[in-house]
Amino acid sequence: MLKNLNTQEFKDQIFDYDNQTDFKIKNEKAVIVDFWAPWCGPCKMIGPILEELAEEYGDKLDIIKVNIDEEHEVAAVFQIRSIPSILFAPLEGEPDMVFCARGKAQLEKIIDEVLLNPIPQEKPIPVAK
Repeated sequence: MLKNLNTQEFKDQIFDYDNQTDFKIKNEKAVIVDFWAPWCGPCKMIGPILEELAEEYGDKLDIIKVNIDEEHEVAAVFQIRSIPSILFAPLEGEPDMVFCARGKAQLEKIIDEVLLNPIPQEKPIPVAK
């Protein structure tokens, strides 16, 4: 099941960008964060795919949704300029961001390569303060 988080829940459960300088998730599992809005057509298309992935990978990762219309602060921190934007945050290593809707097979590939078997990256995602 997908979890919808507000700004404070995001800081408490995922990443406290006010008090952390390096991106390190607080979660016990890898995380996918779907930045979306209810009026976004591609967001509506990818929603059911993320639901399926949440069921299939539920023991290995959490899928979080952040409504950018309601949670402006989180969207600004992650410099979200288009939606859907999807953040893939492994337990160790740097997160990766994907912009625009992707198919299930593409998302599964990213999950396997970024979250479950991450390859070290040279450049972290910028987090605005």
